[in-house]
Amino acid sequence: MTTRIDRRFATLKEEGRAALVTFLMAGDPDADTALAIVKALPDAGADVIELGMPFTDPMADGPAIQAAGLRALKAGQTMAKTLAMVRGFRAGDDATPIVLMGYYNPIYIYGVDRFLADAKAAGVDGLIVVDLPPEEDTELCLPALKAGLNFIRLATPTTDDRRLPTVLANTSGFVYYVSITGITGAATPDAGRVGDAVARIKRHTALPVAVGFGVKTAAHARSIAAGADGAVVGSALVDALRSSLDADGKATSKTVKAVTSLVRELAEGVRGVARQTAG
Repeated sequence: MTTRIDRRFATLKEEGRAALVTFLMAGDPDADTALAIVKALPDAGADVIELGMPFTDPMADGPAIQAAGLRALKAGQTMAKTLAMVRGFRAGDDATPIVLMGYYNPIYIYGVDRFLADAKAAGVDGLIVVDLPPEEDTELCLPALKAGLNFIRLATPTTDDRRLPTVLANTSGFVYYVSITGITGAATPDAGRVGDAVARIKRHTALPVAVGFGVKTAAHARSIAAGADGAVVGSALVDALRSSLDADGKATSKTVKAVTSLVRELAEGVRGVARQTAG
């Protein structure tokens, strides 16, 4: 079964360019503003949209994304509201892939079967669940694949050639390569090392490889796009959103534009690369 993610990466491969994958926290800084931002992302140049599922204990996230999750929770964001946000986006866009990213706990509390059915019905295309290793694929990964959702895995600089086949066994959609060890938004990736890592992963899989963590500027995105199938930007967008808020952490008239302006710059960076590695 082909998903929106599969179709989008296939189209980009034909066009000979990498994807710009954008991450924002669902419900940050409030449900209405978050939906307005997400609706504006495709026109600004986002090819794939990742939405964070707010959680009270986000151990792999850096300060910017942790703060975004807390803002969203404070504004009343729930899993049901996150799925409603996807439905609201789908009302006007049936093509752009949406991936929900986060931790297993909120899904478990919602109920796995109910979550998968509701996510699929809302128009979600894939899941990234950072705290479920391949050894626990029966918990969520295999049921998600059965429900027609892509299950996207993280590979890191410490994922060696012995571990990679296990990590990739039930992965679909794309592989998310975490270019630096540590928390999100902490450092800047080395494009040369990233290119070598992507090549190594591609010896094990035909899936596209998108690279994230530390991609902050158009120049970073351009250098990543030269050797990968996608550049993922999260903390920089969350920072742009935060810097547009008022003293009480509420949205202002500048909030939507603060995010979309940066996405436009990043998209220009990604699209300015003629890629030889589109395989």
